[in-house]
Amino acid sequence: MVTTGIKESRPKNLAGQGNKAVTRSFPLDKVRNIGIIAHIDAGKTTTTERILFYTGRTYKIGEVHDGTAVMDWMVQERERGITITSAATTCHWNEHRINIIDTPGHVDFTAEVERSLRVLDGGVVVLDAVAGVEAQSETVWRQADRYGVPRICFINKMDRIGADLQRTIEMIEDRLKAKTVAIQIPIGKESLFNGVVDLVEKKAWIFPDEATEKPEEVEIPAELKDEVFKSRQRMIEKLAENDDQLMLRYVDNQDISEADIKATIRRLTVANRIVPVVCGTALRNKGIQLVLDAVVDYLPSPLDKPALRVIETATGEEITRPASDEAPFSALAFKVVSDPFVGRLVYFRVYSGKVKVGAQIYNSSRGTKERLGRLLLMHANRREELEEVDTGCIAATLGLKNTFTGDTLCDGSQQVLLETIKFPEPVISMAIEPKSKADQDKLGDALSKLMEEDPTFRLRSNEETGQTLISGMGELHLEVLIDRMLREFGVQVRVGNPQVAYKETITVSVEAEGKFIRQTGGRGQYGHCWLRIEPGERNSGFKFVNEVRGGAISREYISPIEAGVREALDTGGVSGYPLVDIKVSVFDGSEHEVDSSEMAFKMAGSMALKQGVEKAKPVILEPIMRLESVTPASFMGEVIGDLNARRGHIDGIETHGETCVIHSFVPLAESFGYATASRSLTQGRATYSMEFHQYREVPNNIMEQMLARTKGK
Repeated sequence: MVTTGIKESRPKNLAGQGNKAVTRSFPLDKVRNIGIIAHIDAGKTTTTERILFYTGRTYKIGEVHDGTAVMDWMVQERERGITITSAATTCHWNEHRINIIDTPGHVDFTAEVERSLRVLDGGVVVLDAVAGVEAQSETVWRQADRYGVPRICFINKMDRIGADLQRTIEMIEDRLKAKTVAIQIPIGKESLFNGVVDLVEKKAWIFPDEATEKPEEVEIPAELKDEVFKSRQRMIEKLAENDDQLMLRYVDNQDISEADIKATIRRLTVANRIVPVVCGTALRNKGIQLVLDAVVDYLPSPLDKPALRVIETATGEEITRPASDEAPFSALAFKVVSDPFVGRLVYFRVYSGKVKVGAQIYNSSRGTKERLGRLLLMHANRREELEEVDTGCIAATLGLKNTFTGDTLCDGSQQVLLETIKFPEPVISMAIEPKSKADQDKLGDALSKLMEEDPTFRLRSNEETGQTLISGMGELHLEVLIDRMLREFGVQVRVGNPQVAYKETITVSVEAEGKFIRQTGGRGQYGHCWLRIEPGERNSGFKFVNEVRGGAISREYISPIEAGVREALDTGGVSGYPLVDIKVSVFDGSEHEVDSSEMAFKMAGSMALKQGVEKAKPVILEPIMRLESVTPASFMGEVIGDLNARRGHIDGIETHGETCVIHSFVPLAESFGYATASRSLTQGRATYSMEFHQYREVPNNIMEQMLARTKGK
């Protein structure tokens, strides 16, 4: 028996350096920017805490259940035991620098995952070995697909009863449509799980329960030798199927070395053609070192990613910019935080070039010059001073007053625009009002700072009722934001019941006339236009087209017509909800040589749209949620009955032993109070997760009731 560390690297602890500048530099090919992503409660933060310990970033393991996790630093996170905001840190392993972002798993905070994946080069997807692929696992996987992020899968909780590595791998392939390559098999099952066999290096590792004890390399257990041989052959065959270089060696019966296998896995992973799978249990400190090895060996460095495509602002042409310190500076701001101790922090990822403290940079998204204040390397909510940031770095800065999420920062002499970040629309609203005059004065400042931080948090005023409405991604999202208003900004507010963010659209094409004529003693007002209003495809948004021919309306009045139409869309159709998925074409009209004005045509456009929508058979759209309920089989009937009563549509049922997973779609309006009902129906034994799916037409009988209530007001 040999006792050894697995490529262990515990450098000098950086967490205690205070405000000293961090000057240690790594070659770009030894930099990894990764995110830890997963469904809620799969073990992301627990995994991250172990990574920080084994890399020497911390000398004590924080625990989520004790409220001592370094990465879950917010009071709200520690109270609820969940991650709410993405937290960044940097650590070192095997002479590599690893920048890590630990992301939330709850669907209400999906924007945090979205913006993190936009700036990352690779991801570690953590999956529960018992639950397998869950609802939010699919969501984060789709987000990673959208940004082309290569990833590895870490199958966590292998020590739990019901843990099944093979079933989880099958679920990844079936539900996520991914090509997996298992590069480990477990030693022991469920509570007897104590190590893994590395199929690439043909080594067996036993992990002690104590985190401070080193892993032991042992002989491959005799009872596993056949399985190891078959699994390794299967691994090589899968790799050969996807890689021509390895296929030639395999077909010719040439010797395939460890180095060949590693190079092939890396090549295919970086190309997003396979997903390597490793396993362990983070809570029991088993397998984390091998996860770090896989990150270093298989996930890409900034050099492995395709050259950055940017738009040159001077010409509007697309050009490429290499990941190099010698290239002009370009970075993407992906997060804004109002830190109570240091002020407004802007997180950014450097894609090319480097920049020093105090440098003047250009925000090409806003067309403004900014000066960098302090540069900070973040460790959750702790900070280390930097003198300079280089390519591949994820850092934060002070002093950028006019920079927001998704903005491009670049060298002022070579201005470019990077692809920004798109966020989902809010689906739920609440009315809020300050409790006192003192709170009213502070409320505006608190709301503006929270909106700067969170692009999915919206604010609007209802002119008819005089209410202030806040909108977000779910009940928990708004609950946390209201809690933050009290704790961080000292603002006490009253809140109304949650309101669903309904929308409205039309179903038939119509033509409508808008004529605004006012004659007074002096100059009058004259605006006249004809609009063709057509339904668009779902999620197509609003499209405006100018089809005026022959100069019936001067070009200068087209934009005011569009402005009037947009204003009418926001104020809503027959039911008062915002109008979406509509194409509007202005094709005719007339003007007066003296009385026509921009204001008159804006009013005419607004009037035409409102009249046209009434004739275009409008329908109300409601947000539909994808709901996944995990319940003991004995309660399946009660759960399905409750879902049916909520206008739910059952999409499928999976059975795993004594547990059932019910997949369904439920209107958000019917989902309020589901947590309480689910606990009541199943004696507290069921769990569920819910995420936004799409907008869908409200049934006629429900729509009639809603319109009757609107008219009653």
